[in-house]
This record gives sequence, C-alpha cells and structure tokens, in this order.
Amino acid sequence: MTPGIPNSVFTAEAFAALGAPDLVYVRPIKAAEILADAPVGAADDFDLLPDQTLYAVCRADGARLAVMVDRDTAIAAALAHELAPVSVH
Repeated sequence: MTPGIPNSVFTAEAFAALGAPDLVYVRPIKAAEILADAPVGAADDFDLLPDQTLYAVCRADGARLAVMVDRDTAIAAALAHELAPVSVH
C-alpha cells in the first residue's frame, strides 16, 4: 500500500490493466479449490484427487484464466494465447 493513496483508487479492472494487461502469473493450486468452484457434476469426467497440485494461470487481479496439470503446460498455454507469464514469489 502506498501512503497517501486510498485503497479505492484501483478497481480490479484498473489493477489488471496496470502496466500490461497481457501479463499473467502461474501459481500452484490444490484440486480441492477447483472442485469447490465447479458446478455440481462438472468435474465428474476428470480424475482429480482433492490434494492434487494443479497450476493456475492468473491475471494480475488474481482471476483464474486456466488450470493445467503441470507448470510447463500452464506456461505454454499462456504463451500460446499471447500472454506473458511472469515469475512472482
């Protein structure tokens, strides 16, 4: 947080567009989180264990764009859609 700038200055849309709207990050995510967000029955065709680690491609505002089974595939998907994956720690 920057002193003197109220939190309400940045909307989610403004934050996502900050700098470059094509920047994304890849983060590990547990399958349980995906399963909890999916409509009932939507994940029936997938063989996912709740504690399985997947990799989410996310916008700067944290919105999930895609979920892949491994990090390399998530990065490749971002690049294939002309997005620029960045490293965050």
